[in-house]
Amino acid sequence: MDPFLAAIAAVQETRRQAETMLMNLTNVVATGVGYKIAGDQLTTEPAVIVSVIKKLPAAQLAESAMVPKTINGIKTDVIETGKIVAFQQQGKMRPARPGISIGHYLITAGTFGCLVQKNGQVFILSNNHVLANSNAAQVGDPIWQPGKYDGGSSADQIGTLEQFIPIGFPGDTTPPPQPGCSPLAAIMKLINPSGAGSTPQPQINEPGNNTVDCAIARPTSPDLVTPDILNIGVPVGVGTATLGTALQKMGRTTAYTTGQVTQIDVTVSVDYGGKVAVFKNQLMAGAMSAGGDSGSAVLDMQQRVVGLLYAGSDTTTILNPIQFVLDALQVQLVTA
Repeated sequence: MDPFLAAIAAVQETRRQAETMLMNLTNVVATGVGYKIAGDQLTTEPAVIVSVIKKLPAAQLAESAMVPKTINGIKTDVIETGKIVAFQQQGKMRPARPGISIGHYLITAGTFGCLVQKNGQVFILSNNHVLANSNAAQVGDPIWQPGKYDGGSSADQIGTLEQFIPIGFPGDTTPPPQPGCSPLAAIMKLINPSGAGSTPQPQINEPGNNTVDCAIARPTSPDLVTPDILNIGVPVGVGTATLGTALQKMGRTTAYTTGQVTQIDVTVSVDYGGKVAVFKNQLMAGAMSAGGDSGSAVLDMQQRVVGLLYAGSDTTTILNPIQFVLDALQVQLVTA
């Protein structure tokens, strides 16, 4: 194996072995694999990256709360991200285009991500917490465009909630399958196109082991929506992101932004208004989003959808790898 790919694989394996220990440290909100920062310079040395709410001087930390400088000979790096939260927050548009405000009638507003299809029917893709009110919705509930925060009302209903994958929160019992949703028998494992390492096959969402925050809505009429993402265009297909992949997205709050994948194989604790859910096998990017951008489709620069944005902080953006989302909902991307 190429020495660099072997190094990435070694870091991934070390991160997985140390995941429980690291995630249980006070102040830690995520662990992933990325490039180590030396001073202010990003190096090409892979390391276990540990994200903390606030980076504190060593003198203020108990020894038991400190991130080891190395784990099994693999270097670590600590970055400050703040608390990572599920993002929620333009006007009415018909036909509605991905990248604009949308939401379940009881939430503030999120973002219309892209169009997907199943059995010849077109659906709106966004997050569970945007279209299904973080598990609190019922299939058939009204979906407004724009969302309520942006002036939406019952007169702006664009469709109804069709299906969502319940998020597993601590203390939850196994949620029942949604009407029209076959149980998730298997989700394709995330394939690193570089060939580095192997990623465990993710399971259906459950407390402590979530993979996706996603839902779909059925438009009242197919002509009310178009697949043409604002400022980006119609996606050409599905891609797989890895370290350094350049990204673009259109969102309700920060509009068109670009960034890059800074970490892969991320385990992260996400705060949903006081309830915290742990997600695994996620992607992390830099500061390319804000509240209300949840649900945005994230594409590479070749216009392939690679992720579904659902959370972040002032310095980070968290994505579900898109293939996990499509497999969970058993849908296909609508492309050019």
